[in-house]
Amino acid sequence: MLCALDVRFMPARSNLTESWEITLRSNINSFGEGWGLREDKGRMRIFHRRNGKQTFAPLGLRWHKDNQTKAYKRAEEIKDLVKQGTPIKDAAKRIINGNVETEEDWKGALIRFKDQKINHGTSIKIETWNAKYEPVLNAALKLLLANNAPTNPADLIDACLKKWKPGSRSREIGAQNLTQFLRHCVMRESFPVNWTPPIELKSHIGRKAANAKSQKMHPISEIEILSIINSIPNDPPGKKWKDAICLMAVYGLRPVELLHLHVRTDEKTNEPYLFCSYEKRSGLGVTRPRRLLPLPIDGQDWNLLLRLKTNDIKLPPLESKNGSGEAARKYLERRPSWVSLSKALKRRKENLGTYSFRHSFSVRGHQLNIDGGSMAEMMGHSYETHCRAYPFATEKTTIAAHEKALKVASAMKP
Repeated sequence: MLCALDVRFMPARSNLTESWEITLRSNINSFGEGWGLREDKGRMRIFHRRNGKQTFAPLGLRWHKDNQTKAYKRAEEIKDLVKQGTPIKDAAKRIINGNVETEEDWKGALIRFKDQKINHGTSIKIETWNAKYEPVLNAALKLLLANNAPTNPADLIDACLKKWKPGSRSREIGAQNLTQFLRHCVMRESFPVNWTPPIELKSHIGRKAANAKSQKMHPISEIEILSIINSIPNDPPGKKWKDAICLMAVYGLRPVELLHLHVRTDEKTNEPYLFCSYEKRSGLGVTRPRRLLPLPIDGQDWNLLLRLKTNDIKLPPLESKNGSGEAARKYLERRPSWVSLSKALKRRKENLGTYSFRHSFSVRGHQLNIDGGSMAEMMGHSYETHCRAYPFATEKTTIAAHEKALKVASAMKP
């Protein structure tokens, strides 16, 4: 039974401590020596000190006055189990998982998860949160706060992923980020363990249909790159976009990296070089800023470094709502040469996109016998990413390499 604590002769309490907190803590303290209650990230946690060791367990409730009676009841049930020899954490799990009235603060948990992802650990950028995390987590929150809310992680994941095609990269990213949130809720927010997400996500992500079209971008030849560049109009907007395309092609840039270019001077040689200050943040880590090294297109680099140093290059507007890549894509899709090349690639079951320049940079580097580790460093990603997502060769370059090898082998014969 809850008893009222006489606080008439207690010192004036802080504005951060309310009377219900004092009462609830006092009643749990009355269980006996070593029992107590504390707040942890807006949640209630009971603790018990025994043989000099203090152990905490969640009550599965928000730290709120409306949960006072419910919290005392759960704490009392946990205490009774502990007296029977059940460890406090196991006792808490039994009480919480067997109580249909458990209240999870999904909104608060999402706020704290966002803070954790952006400001701690392998932090991500707010743009990444908005594009990759927010869509699936907002959908999850809407479902969880509805009357017929999912009651387990598997049903929640399936319901949230319906908007994306089975087997798609977007569906895979959505599944991964939603399970990150659920793990945070169980491990950091003391949610019931039955909200622990599945480790295996293949059944939720699904497979692409046999006739589904790949969205992977493919490399294009130097001749095709030059054709695109030379077809861009020579008007003021065209000049800006031509320089932007040349920079992406010669330096293998992501479109967003056009906004992070700086000309620096080498301390040893006193020669200028191009530097990219962009940091790509993801759940896998942070890509470090890097020195950029050019791979000219058919011997051409359009004096890009010198023209950047003298401020002769003015880039087009790239800061759009949907990102720099979208701005570049929209401009290129209005160019007849781009449309024509896109159709040609589709006929050979390949895709053309703004990343095609970057993929072509990778192929040129390997044609020049630059090893995979060095290419990964030049392109600003891990070796693992390079091997998984970027081409080392095309069918054409593979045939050429094979013919060259046969000639060398033939010349070596006595």
